Amino acid sequence: MSQAASAATVEAQQEAFVALIARVTGKIQGMPVEKKLADFLNAQFPADGKDFKAIQAACEAAVAAGWMCNREAGGIKYGRVVKPTPAIHGFSVDVVEMADRDGPHQGPHHRHPQGEIDMIMPLEGDARFDGTPRGWLVYGPDSAHHPTVSGGRALILYLLPQGAIEFTK
Repeated sequence: MSQAASAATVEAQQEAFVALIARVTGKIQGMPVEKKLADFLNAQFPADGKDFKAIQAACEAAVAAGWMCNREAGGIKYGRVVKPTPAIHGFSVDVVEMADRDGPHQGPHHRHPQGEIDMIMPLEGDARFDGTPRGWLVYGPDSAHHPTVSGGRALILYLLPQGAIEFTK
């Protein structure tokens, strides 16, 4: 495949990905980012539903194509996939791949000034993110944690209102 064709394929994948994410963010725009939002997301976009599966398939294809999770530090692959934009209602999208190789794997401690919405997509084993299985997890504003994967390997998609995140030392 030529570089131009490859670039066109990546651009098409990125546009399709943004459209999938916009389906989710369109439903949650303006809603408080709090724990009960996870219940709403798990009902509207269940882990065994077509939208959840389509987003996971798009993430897996993008990782394979090399434009998602294209950075690595400490055994964690990561990357900001979409900056905050009106197309996805002011959220940013980050995707991380983490694996539990010899016990739970922790990522860098960080704070969520406006909250964090996590889509947990196990790839191997019974992977859990911060103890939560496949599905949605929400942290409210001013929460903080060491993101942790246990029991396997997973992709975690983070929706951050206005892209707000603060890494701590």
